[in-house]
Amino acid sequence: MTTDTAHRPDGTSRAASTGAWAVLLPAGRYDAERLVHHDTLELTGLDETVRPRPGDDVAVLIDEPVRVVALGRVAAATGLRADDPEDPQSDREAALVVTYTRRAFDEPLPAGQLALDGPVTPLDPAIHRALAERFGPPPPRRTWLVSLDLPIEADSPAEAVRLFWSYVQELGPRELPAFVSPAGDELAMQAFVLGAEANQDPEEDD
Repeated sequence: MTTDTAHRPDGTSRAASTGAWAVLLPAGRYDAERLVHHDTLELTGLDETVRPRPGDDVAVLIDEPVRVVALGRVAAATGLRADDPEDPQSDREAALVVTYTRRAFDEPLPAGQLALDGPVTPLDPAIHRALAERFGPPPPRRTWLVSLDLPIEADSPAEAVRLFWSYVQELGPRELPAFVSPAGDELAMQAFVLGAEANQDPEEDD
């Protein structure tokens, strides 16, 4: 399912776009972007001779096979950034910043025979438009109830809450099941681990 953002923090518009690019996510970065919501994608360690400009359109891709996972627009870099443990290419240097406008991380879209020339590849604007059209119209937004229940042994409610947040920070979406249901339809609750539906009933595994 594709999703879109409600606003564009960089303030750019389609009329301000001056080019189009394909950005390939580094190894391991796809899971980081899929598991936790980010308004922007920041990448470092790129060739400075091939650099998109603020306002340029971007198609974000993964390979093997090449698929589109997001659309975005280049935002002005904010300067040096500290190490990011979720980004294997992170270091203290100016980052390429892409503000997401559409996402398809849960169901990547085919990119055809698109050939990539490294982490950042110039795109013909017509090819970018063709990739963008595969997203279709944004789906309607709805309210979801998301919960995380952990049995915790503690000597006080406050201590239990502190332990709860410690476990959440330590284990995160890679190990903890989150339970989600449409608002008003709790019987449709599903468990998600690693960003995908996960069966939590051991009897059904037998």
